[in-house]
Amino acid sequence: MTEIIIADTKNHFLQIEKLANIIWREHYIPIVGKPQIDYMLDKYQSAGAIERQVAEGFEYFLMVYEETPVGYISVKKEDESLFLSKIYVLSSHRGKKIGKKAMLFIEAKAKDYQLKNIRLTVNINNTNAIKAYEKLGFINVGPLVTDIGNGFVMDDYQMAKTVV
Repeated sequence: MTEIIIADTKNHFLQIEKLANIIWREHYIPIVGKPQIDYMLDKYQSAGAIERQVAEGFEYFLMVYEETPVGYISVKKEDESLFLSKIYVLSSHRGKKIGKKAMLFIEAKAKDYQLKNIRLTVNINNTNAIKAYEKLGFINVGPLVTDIGNGFVMDDYQMAKTVV
């Protein structure tokens, strides 16, 4: 049984930091390299960075499977879209419909906010994620390159889905 709970305490942020360290190193080092992942984990996924993002309007949620945190979600309400900033599940817990439940949760959140779209960015070389998002009804709306500092860029596709 998967629960999705709001992450709003320092302890939650530390749990997310720990999950991010495992998931990002396993998944993204082969795609963008260790130096960029080290930089991004510190800049975007440390407990302090998460706390700052929450203060700026991002909402974080922990996905808990059988009482164990196994993933997390981050979204931000924008004028016309719900920005899906992060959705990650430990590889050991993939295939248990946790991601599917998370996407239903995100769609419900967009509807609660009376938004018609969900948008996200995904690394152009993250082919499995791109296929999964397309299967869920997301459409690739084009490339987006973002300078994140320290000589690194995020080379992404922007994808969007209409919520009905």
